[in-house]
Amino acid sequence: MIFRRALLREMASNALLVFSVLLMITLTTMLIRYLGQAAGGAVANEAVAAFLGFSIVNYLPVLLSLTVFIAVLMTLTRCYRDSEMVVWFTAGLSVAAWVRPVIAFAAPAVFAIAFLSLVVSPWALRKSDEFRQQLDSRDDVYSVAPGVFKESKFAERVYFVESFAGEKNTVSNIFMRSVQHQKLGILVAQHGYQTVSENGDRFLVLLNGRRYEGVGGTPDYKVMAFERYSIRMHAFEASLTLPTQKSLSTLMLLSDRSAANMGELLWRLGLPLSAFILALLAIPLSFVNPRAGRSLNLILALLLYMIYSNFLSITQAWVAQGKLSPYIGLWLVHGVMLLVLLLLFYRRLVLAPFWMTWLKRLIHRLSGEGK
Repeated sequence: MIFRRALLREMASNALLVFSVLLMITLTTMLIRYLGQAAGGAVANEAVAAFLGFSIVNYLPVLLSLTVFIAVLMTLTRCYRDSEMVVWFTAGLSVAAWVRPVIAFAAPAVFAIAFLSLVVSPWALRKSDEFRQQLDSRDDVYSVAPGVFKESKFAERVYFVESFAGEKNTVSNIFMRSVQHQKLGILVAQHGYQTVSENGDRFLVLLNGRRYEGVGGTPDYKVMAFERYSIRMHAFEASLTLPTQKSLSTLMLLSDRSAANMGELLWRLGLPLSAFILALLAIPLSFVNPRAGRSLNLILALLLYMIYSNFLSITQAWVAQGKLSPYIGLWLVHGVMLLVLLLLFYRRLVLAPFWMTWLKRLIHRLSGEGK
């Protein structure tokens, strides 16, 4: 059918545009956050890209759900605004005729959201946690960022390097402050690198520098110049943290049906369901009255999306806290939104033609009496 092909083509182009904008906004926001953490030394510079990728994969289900909703809404709103809907209605089509092409457009996205939500997002969060633990297990030198003061994991040293020079493990203009046996020690060196001995111990080797050692508040300080100074780096093992519900696989959630796991499972199942319902909700919400404000339906659609999303989060919290049964929580919000969907379709299919017919008859009678 002509209108179906044209509708699918326009919705696909709008979806591509909307997804690109949403992805760029999310990328920019996350990049600013991770760059701020890297500047503060909380995240290694080389780990920013990895954490950014894991975060984007985690946000993909929500981005796709919002993309489908906005794409359908934009396409049908444009049809109303340009009076294209009048042509299709005159040709004998009703609002219900738009259900099949919208489902055909939304179905692949809904399946993709389900796969991302149930499989890919937990994997990305799990890999992000594992990568963070690997970074925390590195020794102090690996975690030092140029131009940033960095405290050691045992809080007995403070490092500062100006830049990396030459090879990746070589640094230049090094400053190190340490406290040993109640004596303050300050080391400055032009260059340094890391080496591993035969027994596996890791050492930081400083070249061409000075060491100042003394007791704080007293003038007695020792000054020593050196060509080579080796510091043994402490081995550090990051404490293993238990995986959160968000990083557990869906099969693990189903095997251990605790309240917290059921709350997380409820959220994962709710994302594709909400995407499908929102795509259908966009059909009646796209109606534009040419005599009224054109942005009213967009405001109503945005408000409805926010209410839907917030109630999904509230329901998940209630299920996770044991205040609500997971079986009730799974269908409570979606059932209410389905009822709203039916009411909106009823208003567009039945009430609107009824009131239009009644108004035409009233106008005809009044004009007849006037004559």
